[in-house]
Amino acid sequence: MTKPFMFEKPVGMRDTLPELYSLKQQVRSTIATEVAKWGYAPIETPTLEFYDTIGTASATSDTQLFKLLDQQGNTLVLRPDMTAPIARIAASTLKGTERPARLTYDASVFRAQQREGGKPAEFEQVGVELIGDPTASADGEVIALMIAALKKAGLSNFKVAIGHIGFVNTLLTEILGNEERAGTFRRYLYEKNYVGFKRDVDQLPLSSIDRRRLHSLLSLRGGFGILNEAEALIETEEGRKSLADLYKLVDVLKAYDLEDSVIIDLNLVMHMSYYTGMVFEAYSDELGFPLGGGGRYDELLSKFHRPEAATGFAVRLDLLTEALGKSKEDVTISNAIIYSNERRKEAMKTADTLRNEGQSVVMQDVMGIRDLDAYSKQFDDVHYLIGKNGTNGGGGVDRNE
Repeated sequence: MTKPFMFEKPVGMRDTLPELYSLKQQVRSTIATEVAKWGYAPIETPTLEFYDTIGTASATSDTQLFKLLDQQGNTLVLRPDMTAPIARIAASTLKGTERPARLTYDASVFRAQQREGGKPAEFEQVGVELIGDPTASADGEVIALMIAALKKAGLSNFKVAIGHIGFVNTLLTEILGNEERAGTFRRYLYEKNYVGFKRDVDQLPLSSIDRRRLHSLLSLRGGFGILNEAEALIETEEGRKSLADLYKLVDVLKAYDLEDSVIIDLNLVMHMSYYTGMVFEAYSDELGFPLGGGGRYDELLSKFHRPEAATGFAVRLDLLTEALGKSKEDVTISNAIIYSNERRKEAMKTADTLRNEGQSVVMQDVMGIRDLDAYSKQFDDVHYLIGKNGTNGGGGVDRNE
């Protein structure tokens, strides 16, 4: 009798077959090479972390955390992101290292899904964290590095949208008067539900000027000149500081010659609540949602009792491979040596020779094959070492000859 769920997977979990794994490995390797050229050192963190530290610091919804109990009764979580674990390391094990610190990672993260909805509950992030540098130069560097990595991976049609969470928060609070109302409209922006945003703005008891300011926020998306338009909407010193930060960042991006790769989007709101300054997302023409992003999170390390400036980005490897649109090629092995028992030693020597030449080789006992012809078609070259003294194709004849 077949067991329930024998062929099923938990909600949001997926298998990666050899063809897709091979494609992801190519992309992964290309990005890692580019990141290393910019001076970022690789780091690895545990898959399991304590809920009271990483679970709360990550700013991931509690309903999306995978929770477990250890033998001592402590609540653990599967890491929901990599920024919080690296912040923990930076504030502890690496607290004495010279700053700024440049770190990179490639790891799976886990966020539970309430229903399938096509969203994975486990996905791989490739990213960097630049810790200890509060300047616009650091922000510009991580944006420029992400763009360089995406281009090296083969992505051509994409844009990076840049905003500032401080600008959004200041404008909403300034007009709406309290955080609760601001949170509602911030949610609309995060979901890109601009129809709902406009509808609720029109229902609020606001002056015509304030209503127009909120409507104008939705139009603040485009070239660098958008910053000039934004100045007319903001009235507080905090809001003007946010725009000053972006003006400095624009100067850095111009120095990198990235005017054609980036746009300003001042209603950009990110999923993670620990962002404090500039934020950004990468959009590909092939996808209707961001494949990566990041920003400045200067307050996150305070949760580990070591306040420190930090900025970084993460790219979703699964979404990047999808955006690249590369066809998944069959994973093939160059050579197969099909041998009989009495010629095993000869087959081993032949395999060693080919492997030393850098070729891939499968050794297969002929007695373990159901259909010799069908099995042989998987390989570029097949060497038959069957029978004694070269009988039954024992001369190492290639199938392709």
